[in-house]
This record gives sequence, C-alpha cells and structure tokens, in this order.
Amino acid sequence: MAKTNGKLIANNKKAYHDYFILDTYETGIALHGTEVKSLRMGKCSIKESFIRIENGEVFIYGMHISPYEKGNIFNKDPLRVRKLLLHKAEINKLLGKTKEKGIAVIPLKVYFKGSLVKMEIGLAKGKKLYDKRQDIAKKDQKREAQREFKVRNLA
Repeated sequence: MAKTNGKLIANNKKAYHDYFILDTYETGIALHGTEVKSLRMGKCSIKESFIRIENGEVFIYGMHISPYEKGNIFNKDPLRVRKLLLHKAEINKLLGKTKEKGIAVIPLKVYFKGSLVKMEIGLAKGKKLYDKRQDIAKKDQKREAQREFKVRNLA
C-alpha cells in the first residue's frame, strides 16, 4: 500500500467515484527537467489519463504536464507518453490481475516524495450505476449524522 508523505500535485477524484480501488502501488515517473519544474509549480492533470502495460513496461497516456514557462526549446510535448518505474515482480502482478475481466490500472495521485515525483496507481474494478447510488447515499447519511452531532454539541 502506498502512502503519500509529500506535497500533492494532482488527484484523480473521479477514479474513486467510478471504480472500486482493490490495491494501490507507488511508482516513479520518467520525466525531463522542465517537466519536473512545471510539476513543482503544480501544473499537472491526470483526469483523462490511463495506464497500459506493453512489452513488460508500464506507460501512462494522456497525463498533461503544462510546458515550463522558461523552458524554451527544452520543453517536451505536454501529452507525451511517459514511462512508469516499477519492479518487474510488480509489473507481472499487475499484468496477471488485468487479464481478469473488468480490472484496470488507473492513476490516482501525483505527488512529491522528497525531491522525487511519485505516482500512486490503483488496481480498479468498475462500479455499476447502483453502486454509485449506494456510495452517494452513504455519504449523505454520514454528512447528516455529522450535522446532527454538531448541532447537539453546540446546544
């Protein structure tokens, strides 16, 4: 299980709404210098991104890192495919799990851990519409209970 210790850069809230997260992994990302500087300024989006495993390597597609303002010719394409750094055993485990029907690998968070850029990826199973409705109902109940608790303590 991955734990985020550092500064959060991007979070994929939609992933928790659309998927059941079965397991999480912490990965590194192969980046260029200007991309890291742009990430330090918080210019990253993983909302539309997805992860594929090809030839024993893990890649993220659609991750948008805005070009660094002072990077001139050293800037890379904002939507280029980036390699994720995982151990071979973890890649094999992910590959085996994704062979099952309905299981996908999705990006959850991008954050700094010390001076390194890390990504938390999750092994996920898609939710059905009724699952989403149940989650919304649970959140509403929890919010209502907290509100009542707050009112009782103030009175």
